[in-house]
Amino acid sequence: MVSSTLRLAVAQTSVHRDPTDIGAIRAAGSEIRTLMQHARLAGARVVQFPEGTLAYAGPDPLDWDRAAWPELRAQADAIAADARELGLWVVFGAPHRLTGSRRPHNSLYVVSDTGDLVTRYDKRFLSNTEITNLYTPGTEATIVDIDGTRIGLAICIEAKFPEVFAEYERHNADAVLLSAATTDPIFATVAQAHAELFSMWIGFAAPASITGAASPVASNAASAFTSNSGSATAPRAGLIAPGGRWLAQTARVRGRRGLAVADIDLGSISSDIDTSRRLARPWRRTARSGLYAPHTAKGDPRSKNRGEF
Repeated sequence: MVSSTLRLAVAQTSVHRDPTDIGAIRAAGSEIRTLMQHARLAGARVVQFPEGTLAYAGPDPLDWDRAAWPELRAQADAIAADARELGLWVVFGAPHRLTGSRRPHNSLYVVSDTGDLVTRYDKRFLSNTEITNLYTPGTEATIVDIDGTRIGLAICIEAKFPEVFAEYERHNADAVLLSAATTDPIFATVAQAHAELFSMWIGFAAPASITGAASPVASNAASAFTSNSGSATAPRAGLIAPGGRWLAQTARVRGRRGLAVADIDLGSISSDIDTSRRLARPWRRTARSGLYAPHTAKGDPRSKNRGEF
């Protein structure tokens, strides 16, 4: 199926910082599946969740051998089964176990509307805490084609690395899904900047709350959804159009979980989207290809001398 319009639901969910807590992982899986149902009712073709939706780690070091890997797998399988039943693509965050004692990747899984795991994106640019204590970096960009829309994937602090988005632009991505586990509002602003600078849609998924901490003693399962470590100015999740305009955002209520639903419309005639995609993006490519070299004032003494008015 090829279409010029792809409806995306961007989720704002709870994120729990304890991959050893079986109860919290089950609660997270249940929340994901509930929001998947809401996304489908809203007509979404794809639903995007934040970084570490099933389980997140940090900032303290973690013995990953203690992580509840069987439960993480069980919840991932349940999400895939519901994706198949709903006919819905799902992008969700979870640690990806590696071989032996090697620390896992911090990943986004992409599950198709048939319930198949299509691909996985592994976070490449890690924070100092992550690379020191928690995760193994990935090495490759990931683009997935959904109904003719080319979508790249990025995770949290990668918002601060423009080269990630420049690479996706060079590979003709129409959109990037940026999933984060942060309550810092600057990330939403930076996401807007990338939508403008690279003329692409940006899906920005962020948590409604971040709770828990890795500990030898598992927390009460209910605690995954009862507190909020974010500030009142924590970023809202949503979809940003090429040019930087928010198309939809979640409710401005602290700690509230929900969805923002809007269309990635490749045939949009909205002036800002059309100008960004049809004019600005090709022009920037032309400008970077040596356009200015024949027009410079090479050899002109008035150009070379910078010490006079």
